[in-house]
Amino acid sequence: MIHDFDPEGRRLPIKVDSASNGEYAPRPLSRLQRAARAHAAERVGEVARRLALGRRPFLKTLAGAAATLLAFNEVFARAGVTGGRYAIPDDAAHDLGLAEASLGGDEFIFDIQTHCVDPSGDWAKGSSGAQWRRVLNEIFGQRQKCVDDSFQCYSAEQLVKEVFLDSDTDVAVVSALWGGRGSNPTPIEYAAEARALMAATGGSHRGLIHGGVMANEPGALEFMEVQARDFDVAAWKTYPQWGPDGVGYFMDDPQVGLPMIEKARALGVKVICAHRGLTLGCCDPKYANPADIARVARLYPDVAFICYHSGFEPDVPEGPYRPDQPQGVDRLIKAHQENGFSPNQGNLYAELGSVWRHLMSKPDQAAHFMGKLLKYFGEERICWGTDALWYGSPADQIQTMRTFEIAESLQEEHGYPALTREAKRRIFGLNAAAVYGIDVPAVQTAVRTDALARLRQAYAERPNPSFQTFGPKTRREFVAGFMP
Repeated sequence: MIHDFDPEGRRLPIKVDSASNGEYAPRPLSRLQRAARAHAAERVGEVARRLALGRRPFLKTLAGAAATLLAFNEVFARAGVTGGRYAIPDDAAHDLGLAEASLGGDEFIFDIQTHCVDPSGDWAKGSSGAQWRRVLNEIFGQRQKCVDDSFQCYSAEQLVKEVFLDSDTDVAVVSALWGGRGSNPTPIEYAAEARALMAATGGSHRGLIHGGVMANEPGALEFMEVQARDFDVAAWKTYPQWGPDGVGYFMDDPQVGLPMIEKARALGVKVICAHRGLTLGCCDPKYANPADIARVARLYPDVAFICYHSGFEPDVPEGPYRPDQPQGVDRLIKAHQENGFSPNQGNLYAELGSVWRHLMSKPDQAAHFMGKLLKYFGEERICWGTDALWYGSPADQIQTMRTFEIAESLQEEHGYPALTREAKRRIFGLNAAAVYGIDVPAVQTAVRTDALARLRQAYAERPNPSFQTFGPKTRREFVAGFMP
């Protein structure tokens, strides 16, 4: 909001780059991804000239996003990548109405994983705080949007801009980050401020917050009481890999994990979101395995357990399910099966934060990933999350999910259900709404006319999306953020 982003239109509206969310080292783009991006950059210029528009004005329209995805389809198809594609009419690149019909939508979009940071920087004390300061101010590209070296560009205000103005998100959860009390970039007090800002710009229906639970930190259970009593948290977020002494925990550990779950039940906040998979660079990878969340879900059927990142591992290509050698998301699916869960049944959910962003430019892998979750978890047990702000606005994640389809040949070969429009509606928001107890018809009525809807309408007259990701884009940048 400080300046006009990318006035020459060099960035594509569908972001394909190597950026990570800062929790794992970036992976270089493949040759095919680079080719798709280059072809799209050329194609959007051709279409813009044909329509007598500048690149930037054209890319701000949904036709610009349509042209980008159609170019991706061309490159992937030529390379023999046929398992997944973006279902967009060819004329959508030249016809704004057709682009709107393809890439727009009226779904209830409930993003259960968004992030912002307290811009005061009071948390940046001690070794953990210093590490976060280094990551946020020296590594993440988000700093390019700041007018100084403050953390204002990670603030709740920026979250509202990127998530609510630059995308179709209706409701968002401010999710807790890992780290101990006193050096956590999103302390519960600031999460509550972010929720209040969402309420002020929209209404109380726009934002929810997580209570952060580092279950192996001294005083964790007492702090859960404070968060439930004083901050009205909607759910809990935990990072079992993290520990104050560098050692994580398993969720079914009788000394650490189970007491946390029992406390959540006693407090009446019976939704637990756990970072599983996506190994944190600072921590022992054995505590990232998602098998434990399935075990505790079986033990506590009255508690909803949401597996953040779905057990995703960036270095593991997603393909057909392999129970004999489970890696990546297959680890979660195997644990799901071993603990007696069936499609669309039970209290264990898979969440898409970072994993969809990582796979949306790898259509064959994306098709296997979504196909496996649909087959084993079912369309009613998959939840939408984007990890914004780290990847900038989630608009492109929403647009790619809206248009993505799994090839019939892949469905027939592996027994994958189709990724239907109704399945997408459930994934985008209806599933998580049921978990969080949200009255969807009431909220949908409210968001049509609230203050944020009016602000969004005014913003649409002069939109200024950044089309920018903010995480580290090279291994060197990532390592620099975590080295003393």
